[in-house]
Amino acid sequence: MDNLVTGGAGFIGSNLVRALVEYGESVRVLDNFSTGRHENLAGIEDRVDVVEGDITDTSAAEEALSGVKRVYHVAARPSVVRSVEDPAGSSRVNIGGTLNMLEASRAAGVETFVFSSSSSVYGDTPELPKHEAMMPCPLSPYALQKLTGEHYCRLYRELYGMRTFALRYFNVFGPRQDPKSDYAAVIPAFVDAALNGRNPVIHGDGGQTRDFTFVADVVSANIACASAPDSAAGEIYNAAGGLRTSIKELAGMIIDITGADVEPEYGDLRPGDVRDSQADSTRARELLGWQPRVSFEDGLKQTVEWFRSKA
Repeated sequence: MDNLVTGGAGFIGSNLVRALVEYGESVRVLDNFSTGRHENLAGIEDRVDVVEGDITDTSAAEEALSGVKRVYHVAARPSVVRSVEDPAGSSRVNIGGTLNMLEASRAAGVETFVFSSSSSVYGDTPELPKHEAMMPCPLSPYALQKLTGEHYCRLYRELYGMRTFALRYFNVFGPRQDPKSDYAAVIPAFVDAALNGRNPVIHGDGGQTRDFTFVADVVSANIACASAPDSAAGEIYNAAGGLRTSIKELAGMIIDITGADVEPEYGDLRPGDVRDSQADSTRARELLGWQPRVSFEDGLKQTVEWFRSKA
């Protein structure tokens, strides 16, 4: 078994699993199905080995890592808002679970460990675009937990020689993203609302901006790490589309694409949210040979069509 994807039944993880299967790779999934769904692996169940277990459970990690060469550590307790409500619970998964997977990977002789980090580690610093040399300034427990995971990855490279990579994702969206959760990301929440005739709710004034990244581009960034030279290991990389779009503009685009007869409503700003976000992914392009391929508008259209097909 060459590859393990933690959280492989979730949104990003299942898209990564499907891409690896399409490339002819052998894949194992470790997921506790708290947010992941079996239907995300529909059609490839017979080509994937699924271990139902938790990343904080050492025995589950050891079982999942048997014979594995590469780990894509996507599993996490998601949501900035949720981490503000329950920082200790989020920390047990996002720090404790990551350390558990790193240590179990070291014991299993894993060659490459790719960690899913987040643009939230940058905080609300005014400088744009964000680049990896900037001082992080987390505004939420979730962001701090992701930053801690990055440092653990760096240490495991320096202390134990493991090929580690940390990818800072910027507002990932696409097929298989859950719109129903209380902590749903903005794009699936807006698409679901529009397709069902509800007004999308904007938290704040709508002027805040995000660098939205289609999930297929995040998947290709993960896979690029596996084939990257050893000299690229131990580093942090932005993985993003590279453009800024305001939440108000986003709502208008989704309304236009869906043709829905709705209009945005405005609510309170959520704690821990940053005002503006945009990435400079030069380091990933130069050291990993990666760059985004899907435009924001094309990604939105693909996402809307996927949600329509599931309606």
